[in-house]
Amino acid sequence: MRGGGRPRMPARFGWLVSAQFASALGDNALLIVAIALLAQQGLPIWWAPLLRVGFTLSYVLLAPFVGPLSDAFAKGRVMTAMNLLKVLGVALLLGGLHPVASLAVVGLGAAAYAPAKYGLVTEIVTPSSLVAANAWIEVSVVCAALLGAGLGGLLVSPWVLASAAATALDASIPTPSGVLTFSLLLVLLLYALSSALNLGVPTSGARYAPSAIQLRPLLSEFQRTNARLWRDAEGSLSLAATTIFWGVGATLQFAVLRWSQDALGLGLDRAAYLQGAVAVGVIAGAAAAGRWVPLRHARRMLGLGVVLGLLLPLLAQLDDVITAALLLSLVGAVGGVMIVPLNALLQHRGHVLLTAGRSVAVQGFNENLGVLGMLAVYALCQAAQWPIRTTLTVFGMLVAAAIAALVLVERRRAQRLRPRGGAAAMPERAH
Repeated sequence: MRGGGRPRMPARFGWLVSAQFASALGDNALLIVAIALLAQQGLPIWWAPLLRVGFTLSYVLLAPFVGPLSDAFAKGRVMTAMNLLKVLGVALLLGGLHPVASLAVVGLGAAAYAPAKYGLVTEIVTPSSLVAANAWIEVSVVCAALLGAGLGGLLVSPWVLASAAATALDASIPTPSGVLTFSLLLVLLLYALSSALNLGVPTSGARYAPSAIQLRPLLSEFQRTNARLWRDAEGSLSLAATTIFWGVGATLQFAVLRWSQDALGLGLDRAAYLQGAVAVGVIAGAAAAGRWVPLRHARRMLGLGVVLGLLLPLLAQLDDVITAALLLSLVGAVGGVMIVPLNALLQHRGHVLLTAGRSVAVQGFNENLGVLGMLAVYALCQAAQWPIRTTLTVFGMLVAAAIAALVLVERRRAQRLRPRGGAAAMPERAH
């Protein structure tokens, strides 16, 4: 960083951001189209969160393997290969594979894409610029969520499904997906575009010791790396917080869709647009955090998680679209300011203690295990026909209580350190 100005990103960092944006845009649009496909097949509403369960399960099951995989090859090549796997998942969906199973195949690609992407960031960016780099990544992720939800809503709208292109394609190339074939082909093209953009992603030149390819050594190594990150004070705090946050985000994605339809009377296409209000807020919050929150102050952002949880019961009581959009934007902004510094702290500690790919794989395992747990509870609430207002209220209070417990743990840890001169300085990156 020169002259106290903004942190400077490495050359061709924009290619990494662009490639992951196109890939994430496809993921978010595909989810909305798959929900519409479930409805087209006459399946009950509680199948919708199972789409995300199928997508996320790969992150958990493959966590011991994707870290060593991303460290074994140039990470740009890994990202390209995983996008092609996503293309396969969409092709199988077009061929008639069940949407949950197809999303699981796409999830296989996403599971290995994540440690390659975030691992490359920690390899090419200095610790002093890590919050800013994460802000760029998270803003692009959330922009992809915003535009992907909007694109998905457009692709399942009556205007597109009744268009000449969709009906002509359905008539000329009949597939089990019917008029949604046109929409799925557009999603497939997004993944192909991301693969092409990956050709410009920079290489770091980092090399790591090879890992054993046998199942038992890989599982044992992953267990050790997971335990090492959880034993680290800063690593465990940030990992617990990000696990809760991403579980909340995944569940809120479906809860907002259901709440928008039940409480506000919106269709799936318009509900997907309202979902983008959260993304707008996260973009603003992430940008603010990247600009004004240094890495050493990341722990101070933890208390915002309590505010985030308490906003959800308030949201549940609304019945006006404009007010709901404003509050959803506030929810996103609070979450963005909280998650970007804590995610950067987690990546820093993981890279100091482990390797880039392995630390992100451990992070992905825990965060997506949280996503699976929260989605499973949400699906059970839907199957039990809980009112969505009740679900949002209880969910928000539990989140606020969990983050409050983490805040208490952090304060007690700080009090123990204070008599000995305060918290230790954050170590620099291990080389």
